[in-house]
Amino acid sequence: MMGLRTVFTDHSLFGFDDAATILTNKLLVGALKNVDAVICVSNTGRENTSLRADLRPSIRHSAYVIPSAVIPAQFEPGRAWIFWLRQPQEFAVDMLAFGGDGPKMIELLQMREKHCLQDRITLLGSVRHGDVRNTLAQGDIYLNTSLTEAFGIGLLEAACTGLYVVSTKVGGVPEVLPSDMISFANPDEDDLFRALSKAVTLVSSGLHNPTRAHERIKDMYDWANISERTEAVYLGVLRTPAIELWERIQRTLEIGPLAGIIYLIILVVDYLFFILLEYAIPIHTAGNDALND
Repeated sequence: MMGLRTVFTDHSLFGFDDAATILTNKLLVGALKNVDAVICVSNTGRENTSLRADLRPSIRHSAYVIPSAVIPAQFEPGRAWIFWLRQPQEFAVDMLAFGGDGPKMIELLQMREKHCLQDRITLLGSVRHGDVRNTLAQGDIYLNTSLTEAFGIGLLEAACTGLYVVSTKVGGVPEVLPSDMISFANPDEDDLFRALSKAVTLVSSGLHNPTRAHERIKDMYDWANISERTEAVYLGVLRTPAIELWERIQRTLEIGPLAGIIYLIILVVDYLFFILLEYAIPIHTAGNDALND
């Protein structure tokens, strides 16, 4: 209505099998009916978003994959075994540190007490963003046990700090790192133990070079490149014609016989409110007042 172009960026994965996600997906369908383009952080994320939002063919062709990146200088390699778990499980190694907090913390504390492992397992709790590099730099292996993940920026930060990565093979995780920098496991305890044991053997034998890993990540994920690709999407959108009100109405009605009517009412009310504001405070007047301030 204001002539503003819209690019939606999605960093999440959602399912299709419970009431909460069904409702969320329906809201997403309405939200993305009238956007100009979509940016996702992985190919898996793009497919997930396309299905959840039931993207029109014109928008689906404008769904781009642009990953996240890191600032390599903030994640220099360092030198204790440390395992960082998003969804903690138990492993028997000489030294084990859990970074992060969540509903499993009580279970971990109880498990540590039950097996008298206070001197071998450290629970770091929530780690401030500014302390992530120093925490990672103490270790050699990063263990990620997510059940769903669109990209996994934590994997990238760990690999850039020189850690070898072990992760569950879910979502967009397989797209993040080369195969020689990561070992995959199914999301179950036995396979995680297998992958972790393999990683311990590999790192202990000196086959993983932290400095080389850092240099490779620095070459693969560069914010300047990410910015250029994102800018190209924005400029491409500006070169396309804006969506007219009548087309917006037609797209909104495509949502469904009930939801479409509800969204259409919201669209019409928003439009009338915009007309009222334009009459009371013309946009060119508001712009001049802002410049004067």
